[in-house]
Amino acid sequence: MENPSGSERWNRAGIEDNMLAMFDASEAKDAHQDALDDRIAFLDAVRASSIVPEHGKPPTSKIFGAVFHMLRTGKSLELIMGSYKLLVDLDKHFPRVYLSDVDDCQSTSNSPSKLVVVKEAWSPIISCMDNATAAVSEVGGKQSSGPLDPSSFQLLIEELTEILADINVQAASVRPFQNMLLFQYIITVFEGDFLPRNDTLNWSMQRESLLNLLLVSRKINYKSLMKNCMTIICQLSQHLQNECSKYLEQESSESQLSKNCYTALSLGLLVVLKNTRVSMEKLLVMIMDLDMARKKADIEGHTTRADGARTPLMDIILDELAYSKDAVPVFLKNFREPNWKLEIVVQYLWKYITKPSVCTRKSNDHAEDPTFDGALKCFSNKTGAKSLIKKLGADVVQFLLAHGFQAQLSMLSDGDADDNIAPDKEGRASALVDLCRTFISAFDSLRSTYEHMEIVSIGKEALFAAAAIISMKS
Repeated sequence: MENPSGSERWNRAGIEDNMLAMFDASEAKDAHQDALDDRIAFLDAVRASSIVPEHGKPPTSKIFGAVFHMLRTGKSLELIMGSYKLLVDLDKHFPRVYLSDVDDCQSTSNSPSKLVVVKEAWSPIISCMDNATAAVSEVGGKQSSGPLDPSSFQLLIEELTEILADINVQAASVRPFQNMLLFQYIITVFEGDFLPRNDTLNWSMQRESLLNLLLVSRKINYKSLMKNCMTIICQLSQHLQNECSKYLEQESSESQLSKNCYTALSLGLLVVLKNTRVSMEKLLVMIMDLDMARKKADIEGHTTRADGARTPLMDIILDELAYSKDAVPVFLKNFREPNWKLEIVVQYLWKYITKPSVCTRKSNDHAEDPTFDGALKCFSNKTGAKSLIKKLGADVVQFLLAHGFQAQLSMLSDGDADDNIAPDKEGRASALVDLCRTFISAFDSLRSTYEHMEIVSIGKEALFAAAAIISMKS
């Protein structure tokens, strides 16, 4: 990278001083239109100096901090959305962590990529976590321009849980928007830091991720944090349903002006709610990927005592769904990543599938096949099917089977299935038909075991899809 000339540095310093003066002037004013205009102008100036030019330079830490301050303290939806969008765009243009070829002139398609970490880059999260001084931690927690520390992140999640517990989140209310957009941005930062590190398959890189440093911090209650994350996913489901209903009602009533104003706000809230659900799912997926990396490193002897001990998120999810079976359909409906969704369904089912006390040749086939296909085949045994219905309830069993079917169907269709299930295109087509037949057979067994069972809507959809696939492939 070329060093900027003295004149370039002076010019850049002058631009930064002007932008910060603009920001300071807006802070000194009361919360009225002039202050809002100044802050919007500040955001536009940052975008114009860093993103618009073809070879723009990343803003300084002071500028980044000022934009982050606006996201956390803004009093208008326009300012909050503008600062959020600018931060996300800046992260795309100037990543803090990325993979790069070791040497462009010597690189080949098989050469490994090098992990590049821009150590001097500004971050909204205190990277040293527990090693941070008390003063830095206090700045992050109490002054809204400072980076977040682990306890501040946990407080954000708790506040989100409280806000979403209110069944009527107002479309014009600033605080819910602010917290949800702040959460979405933090997850964007976690993702940009974790994914390149995870691609290295190197535990020494993965353990240094911001996400791992957060989760092993002594400043958070890890299990409580994960339970709140699961709660938020379920809460968002109800809010999305409510907002869709409100939007449809509004479309068919009131004056055109009132309708347009409300529709814009309602649609905005709907989008933010949807994106918050996606961000929460990304967080849970990254944590489970991290757990898998940690387990692999542990087996290979790459972990140390400094890595600490943490309950895998999968175990917490299974325990929470076992404790509250009513949450099973809501959680599975809103957790859509197929690989981990299938794993949750499989582990949950096998937790309750009765293992034969005496292994015969016939029973041993299913007992040693802890997969979704193996679970489906267990329903051919009426005793096993009856036992599962008794333990879980007919509806919960249907939800598990339908969501598991949809997840595996998605994986087979996208070519993401395990090589043991479908190593090639022909194998995937065959596995797809086998899956559909076994799924229909499992539901037939359920109905014959529990004659009064009413098939839930997602079960009907899955059965229709399975029958259609068999018809197309045969």
